[in-house]
Amino acid sequence: MTALRYYGVCGTRPGTIASGGSTLHVSHLAVVMPAYNEAEGIASFVGEIADSVSGMCDRLSVVVVDDCSTDDMPRVLDDLADADPRVMVEHRSPNRGHGPTALAAYRRGLELEPDVIVHVDGDGQFHGADIARVARALSSHDADVVHGIRRDRTDPWFRRALTASVSVVVGFAVGRRVPDSNTPLRAYRPAVLEELVSSLPNDALVPHVHFSLAEVRRAYDVRYVAVRSLPRRGSDATGTMWGGAKSPKLPPKRLRQFARRAAAELWRYSLRPGRGR
Repeated sequence: MTALRYYGVCGTRPGTIASGGSTLHVSHLAVVMPAYNEAEGIASFVGEIADSVSGMCDRLSVVVVDDCSTDDMPRVLDDLADADPRVMVEHRSPNRGHGPTALAAYRRGLELEPDVIVHVDGDGQFHGADIARVARALSSHDADVVHGIRRDRTDPWFRRALTASVSVVVGFAVGRRVPDSNTPLRAYRPAVLEELVSSLPNDALVPHVHFSLAEVRRAYDVRYVAVRSLPRRGSDATGTMWGGAKSPKLPPKRLRQFARRAAAELWRYSLRPGRGR
């Protein structure tokens, strides 16, 4: 079983963390998922997740929040919800972007009062089995939070470089390494998640980076599980979020603009002296 070195996060439990493969059971598991223009891959991804995690819970809820998609995804999601009562869909308008949509998904999941909440993006860049491993690790290690740390990423170089740069800034701010600080694959105890979500405005651009900072500062027990990063499902592996060319060689203009706004937000809410949460 693959193990990932424990990075000395929160608390005093040194050593390694296993991949989360032990068999555990919870009463109610909620998977929450922001999604935008994922018509080609969303149905198979939701089905794979359900197949992978349903055996570890009595009740499964899958919440998908559609960020005003312009492809056929709204119809695909409605068909999924009609066919499977475990799937709940929320259509939002106008388009708000990934961060606000992720927060909306978290809030909807909290309303269901589950025992465990798992967040994953709707682009299908993880195996269902890895999502289940992250959820199991939360219980098997009695942790507050578990992050799925992406390995073998196939994203464009500038996306990987941006993630690495953010992790350096986060590590400097909290005084230790925080791997993959913006990973979208996370499992939370609802009480912990409630504290994190309530600390941010509804329109936060990069909630997961804020969460990673706050998790260390609040001394939560955070564990890490190595997971494989996959190409986006569907015929277009780059998606439509950032516009521009199908396979851009340089960061698209929209991504550069987003990075500047996100940096200003991080400073305002989490990095500015005296604003540590």
